[in-house]
Amino acid sequence: MSEEIALMSAIDLVQAYRARRLSPVEATQAAFDRIRTLDGKVNAFCFLDEEGALAAARASEARWQAGRPQGLVDGVPTSIKDLILVRGWPTLRGSKLVACDQDWSEDAPSVARLKEHGAILLGKTTTPEFGWKGVTDSGLTGITRNPWDLERTPGGSSGGAAVAAALGMGALHIGTDGGGSIRIPAGFTGVYGLKASYGRVPAYPASPFNSVAHVGPMTRTVADTALMLTVLAEPDARDANGLPPAGRDWRVGLDGGVARWRIAYAETINGEPIDPEVAARVAEAVQRLAALGATIEPITLAMPGVGEAFAKHWLSGAAALLAQFTPEQRSQIDPGLQKYAEIGSRYSAIDFLAGSKAREGYTVQVNQLFEQYDLLVTPTLPITAFAAGMNAPDSGPYAGWTGWTPFSYPFNLTRHPAASLPVGFARGMPVGLQLVGPAYREDKVLQASRALEAVLPIALPRLR
Repeated sequence: MSEEIALMSAIDLVQAYRARRLSPVEATQAAFDRIRTLDGKVNAFCFLDEEGALAAARASEARWQAGRPQGLVDGVPTSIKDLILVRGWPTLRGSKLVACDQDWSEDAPSVARLKEHGAILLGKTTTPEFGWKGVTDSGLTGITRNPWDLERTPGGSSGGAAVAAALGMGALHIGTDGGGSIRIPAGFTGVYGLKASYGRVPAYPASPFNSVAHVGPMTRTVADTALMLTVLAEPDARDANGLPPAGRDWRVGLDGGVARWRIAYAETINGEPIDPEVAARVAEAVQRLAALGATIEPITLAMPGVGEAFAKHWLSGAAALLAQFTPEQRSQIDPGLQKYAEIGSRYSAIDFLAGSKAREGYTVQVNQLFEQYDLLVTPTLPITAFAAGMNAPDSGPYAGWTGWTPFSYPFNLTRHPAASLPVGFARGMPVGLQLVGPAYREDKVLQASRALEAVLPIALPRLR
């Protein structure tokens, strides 16, 4: 019964609370039961606050009993990635260089909104050091593992959040995405993750990779992501890049389907190689969209130089991040991040501005694509999860983390909303489909995702 409760969706939990069939205390206890049973195998959490969570759950229970819930997610167990500030909890960002004994008196905007809506915060999920790469391991917290195969990575940098979602360690999970860090682990672990439009979810303090960084939801269902986005997208004055408030419930229209939509299908971007079994699962999912009434048009998507343009933004951020540390401190940082920061430090202001100019061109290119199409679909990743503890596969043409993530980071540059939805398996490991929408049209991404989810239900790992 505890496992059944732990795997309930946020929407089902709220309905059960309203009907008084279930208590937030029971749901919170069920989440911690799952954490106690499974986290020693997967390492999804780096900080837990069971006492605080149960106190919050009891307060939520009292509100539901009085018929006065506090908000949309009152009583729903939730995790926070360890890059996001939570008042009273350390945010160590996967690094031994962040002092634990400092002032932790502020909530990030996403955390503040969740608390205002009554969410029960369980703890912090693991991230690589400063969230710098597409897998999840660090010298501080060790290696996080994929629940479908413990010898493989769950991806990153929101790997802990993805694993927690897949295993029922909470219903709602905050991730961040500076080049694919929501979509990569969603793809590798078989959960749903949305990188909303840049600025849709307010962020503070700004990420070191601010110009390409997003905050967003990771869940086991599309409807839960729509619910969570409705909460997270409420405005916060601390984000200088925040979009004007949409003032909408992202669940509205979710079941509208894709009939008569024109959908562009790019099997790859820039001709990057893709595992044939991954390509086959993606192609099968695209045919499901066609069966649902959409018109599918295969396209060739060429974005020459997009990797270099992304590097000028991302590596400059890495250089600025490490510049705050002494040479002795920098020597203790993940060697891969040191290497990337060194490259970024060589860029001039002119180089960065050239990258910004190129970014404008890619953004216009994708905007113009959406003058013809309602949606763009691509694979989330060209491969399935590889060995845990490595930054890249040990074979194949996939050097460095951007080498095996060629389909995700272009849309951090263009700022378009993009999600990863699981669409089957290749050799026993999850395969993700990336759905990219027009600027500011998260509703289209969510609506198409929900249509596919209805015919390709999300499967969860049976780790014991």
